[in-house]
Amino acid sequence: MTVAVVDSGADAGHPMLKGRVADAVDLTGTGARDCYGHGTGVAALIAGSTLHDRRSPLGGVAPAARLLIVKQQNGETDDRGGDRLPAAIRRAADLGADVINVSIRTADAPALRRAVDYALAKNAVVVAAAGNVDRPGGSEGPAYPASYPGVLSVGSLTADGTRDPSSSVRSRVDVGAPGKDVPIAWPGGGWNPRATGTSFAAAFASGVAVLVRARHPELDAAQVVRRIVRTADGTAGPGTGAGMIDPLQAVTAVLPGEPATGPVPSRPAPGPARFAAPARPDARTRTVALAVAGGALGLAGIAALAGVVVPRGRARGWRPGRVDLAVARPPAEPVADAAEGGTIGGRS
Repeated sequence: MTVAVVDSGADAGHPMLKGRVADAVDLTGTGARDCYGHGTGVAALIAGSTLHDRRSPLGGVAPAARLLIVKQQNGETDDRGGDRLPAAIRRAADLGADVINVSIRTADAPALRRAVDYALAKNAVVVAAAGNVDRPGGSEGPAYPASYPGVLSVGSLTADGTRDPSSSVRSRVDVGAPGKDVPIAWPGGGWNPRATGTSFAAAFASGVAVLVRARHPELDAAQVVRRIVRTADGTAGPGTGAGMIDPLQAVTAVLPGEPATGPVPSRPAPGPARFAAPARPDARTRTVALAVAGGALGLAGIAALAGVVVPRGRARGWRPGRVDLAVARPPAEPVADAAEGGTIGGRS
């Protein structure tokens, strides 16, 4: 699977991205270097290698994916008013990207709409950030390309699944993803422990889209988006769409109306029933059982006899006899002294 990151470039030498970047395109004329850092963080969240062996919390959602970096801006905003964004999306689609991540917001434009339609027609899943507000309660308009039909629009959620105040409610939102205080990779081999924004939420969703496409190659782009939306955890209010993405459910859930992912195994034809041979008798167990049963019967007989004999004896005036233990006791034997190696009242 190939995922395109349309952004500010990426630091291909970062430990998370080393060997992960399959191709890079620069539309700015400034080289492949990521001067802003944004693209490096987004790319590593999508498909970066894990750094757990370095005691780092960093790890990509789909680390086996091939990264295609399309650099189309050098800073937080495109210094040419978004003119390069349509060309970047088209280039990503032409280079065979299965998923195209656009963690950028801009205004609606005919060229941008046509570029998105072009990518969708090439069966690419287009994932875009729903956009951030400059301040809580801000009135910024809807973000594009997130608000175009067919694009998976992603809002930013906090750790408890609610919308982060910086995430726009003016855009159409399909799902939410982690976007508050997210640790991301940073150019030069470092990392930023607390990044916030819908850009990083979109990166998480793009990683999930890669996983779904890898597991379900028979699904087209629209079906992949539908699967991610239908398996989300449930809306948490305006700006959260269908709720937090659920990578496990997105990959494994069985949804009605989808083509089968493989042949259904046939059940084996029934054969004759086979029963286990009876266990061989255990002679010792049998002897013990007979002894116990015989003893029980003997006790029962004694009890029955006592019930008949004792009443009759009492009727005839029988009395229990006495035994003089002093007379009946045999002569005592001498007890050895402890000094002679014997024991007195204990065990040797």
